[in-house]
Amino acid sequence: MKSPSIYTSQREKRLWIWVVVVFVAIYSGLFLGQPLAKLFSNQQIGIFIFIAGMALVGATIILHAFRTRPGKTELTVLLGIIAVYVLFFLRLGLPERSHLMEYSVLAIFVHKAITERANNGKRIPNPAIVAFLITLLIGVVDECIQLVLPYRVFDMLDIVFNGIAIAMAIGSAILLSRVRK
Repeated sequence: MKSPSIYTSQREKRLWIWVVVVFVAIYSGLFLGQPLAKLFSNQQIGIFIFIAGMALVGATIILHAFRTRPGKTELTVLLGIIAVYVLFFLRLGLPERSHLMEYSVLAIFVHKAITERANNGKRIPNPAIVAFLITLLIGVVDECIQLVLPYRVFDMLDIVFNGIAIAMAIGSAILLSRVRK
């Protein structure tokens, strides 16, 4: 007899796996952040990593565009979202930039997984709010762990930045999905 799956689809399962991957990457930064910061303190290496990261983001957007074949309105909205992210990104310091990237990606995967679950018949009153709260809780726990680590600092402002990044990501995803329809 086949045991019942906790997932509603293979897509939902893949999305939750990506949530775990991003979660592990974020939390590994608690322990690897300091050694990596020292390793990458060279400005040339930092610039290379930044450019490589932005190239990956660009490649992701382009691949997504080929897969979904967005219309003119969707492309316009997408470019607007990218512009807001770039301007916001440029105004932030290095630690806040990482929060923007990390928690935006995590929020998108959590939101997509919960939305997939809701679309497959599971009752979830408001997937966006549930995704926001789950992702924010992950960020709060991340900051609270820093209270006991000697080389890390708990900062309430980081929780605020996490919340902003999460809201921007989920809001952008909702806006794009509405434009698509």
